[in-house]
Amino acid sequence: MPASPHHIETLAGEPPAEDWRAIAATLNRYVRARTNRADVAEDVVQETLSRLVHQSRLQKLVSIYALGFRIAANLLVDHHRRDKRYVAEREEEPASQAPLPDRVLVGRQELAILNDALAAMPPLRRDVLVRRRLQGQSCAAIARDLGLSPKAVEKHITRGLADLHKAMPGNAVMRGGER
Repeated sequence: MPASPHHIETLAGEPPAEDWRAIAATLNRYVRARTNRADVAEDVVQETLSRLVHQSRLQKLVSIYALGFRIAANLLVDHHRRDKRYVAEREEEPASQAPLPDRVLVGRQELAILNDALAAMPPLRRDVLVRRRLQGQSCAAIARDLGLSPKAVEKHITRGLADLHKAMPGNAVMRGGER
């Protein structure tokens, strides 16, 4: 539990030479003006007060406010450096390039659907589509090899792609409209 300025007075066992409440309030305003984190501000003010009390017991302080501001400023710098180091350490962790498990599962399901749709196609349409899309052959080469016209090859590709598109999930509207 943080020590209150009143608690500091009673710990000294003698009448306070300084008004610790006023010092704490002034330090609190000073620190909060320099950071937007309330937890850091509370920690810095408490540590500053602790150090001021310790120093005031060791020697007569010329300006308790000047020393308090200097201690608080140094503590803020220390907190900033520590936070910056932790952020840098977190950023250094490389993000995995592997897809997420749910995405892998969806990909496998889609691949199975596409394989089933390819298997259900007429053999000539499947052969034309595989040659064009998977093997990268030109329409003219496919037409020449299979003895088809280039226009017939294009129709087989178009119909094959439409069959694959219909087979994919999320195309139920399209499937329902055709029936």
